[in-house]
Amino acid sequence: MFIGEYRYNADAKGRVSVPAKFRDELGESFFVTKGLDQSLFVFPESEWALFQEKLQTLPLTNPRARAFTRVFYSGATEVEMDKQGRMLIPQNLREFAGIEKEILVIGVGSRVEIWSEKAWEDYNNPDNLSYDDMAEHLEDLGI
Repeated sequence: MFIGEYRYNADAKGRVSVPAKFRDELGESFFVTKGLDQSLFVFPESEWALFQEKLQTLPLTNPRARAFTRVFYSGATEVEMDKQGRMLIPQNLREFAGIEKEILVIGVGSRVEIWSEKAWEDYNNPDNLSYDDMAEHLEDLGI
């Protein structure tokens, strides 16, 4: 399970350190794609396969399902970790997430998310996000 928040800097080529605690679970090869809320999603191969299975059950006749599937797959790339424990984030994904230098790598259970520092700060702004409010409405989600 991926948990925690880690701050790093992307280098000029777009390489980013992978937290040591995440490296074994991600494996040597994993998948990065456009995520939600201006983040990138990072999936180990096993979770990628599970998510793909769910996407394949979406109805082809539903325009929103087709659009989501297109965006998700068109932004996806398989990534390998180098010997220094870094991954290269492709330019198109860095642009999508607004990543320039300062980033956050966060664990979100079965996946990892990569955020630009600015997008993460905007997302966590108390005016936009209330932890108490979220907790209050968890039963709406069946929790």
